[in-house]
Amino acid sequence: MQSPDTPAAPDEQALWRVEAARYALLRRLAFAMRHHMVVHLQPIGMITEVMDRRLKAAAPDLAQVRESMEKINGFSRAAVQSCLEVVGWLAPEPGATVPLDEGVRECLALVRSNFNFRGFSIRDDIQDLPFAVARDGLRNVLPACLLALTDHTASPGAVVVSAEMAGGRALLTLQLVPDDSLRAFPADEPYRLMSWAEVEAVAQADGVALERDDGRIRLTLASAA
Repeated sequence: MQSPDTPAAPDEQALWRVEAARYALLRRLAFAMRHHMVVHLQPIGMITEVMDRRLKAAAPDLAQVRESMEKINGFSRAAVQSCLEVVGWLAPEPGATVPLDEGVRECLALVRSNFNFRGFSIRDDIQDLPFAVARDGLRNVLPACLLALTDHTASPGAVVVSAEMAGGRALLTLQLVPDDSLRAFPADEPYRLMSWAEVEAVAQADGVALERDDGRIRLTLASAA
């Protein structure tokens, strides 16, 4: 058993760096995940209050009550599905794949509101692209890149997300375009900023090649089919 004072082997150090980066990423995504889980629960309380008032009427309209019950049932199913989706972010299913266009939209749907509050819009320019990629790798690397790209930018802007195929691989490009019409809202400081070294560590662990230049990041993803 290795003692606390024994230096870690290079492979262990690399693993710790990756795990630390993934933890930081999950901490940054926690607010968005919480919103994703509760967004379908909030209407249930309002519908319940309305239904309660209707039931207290001298002659309750049972058709309206039944309609309210159907709405509650629908929101409850959606809430359960949202919770299951968030669990998938925390504990990915081994070997799970997703079409690139669908996987990108999953990631963007999770973070879009948070980015809007920070003064960044996200524009999805990806057309139908049913190229299968590893779902957990995309969920790790794409949000990390989005955060690193915007964390170190002084002014708000639009992040344009596009993709193309080249040499049997998918090239996913994130381009930051300044936009003075956007406005950030006051918010608590994030857990901490994502560093480019952390993004590289996560990408390497998930087999995603990265290129970065001024205001642009390109991800190269292999097929997982």
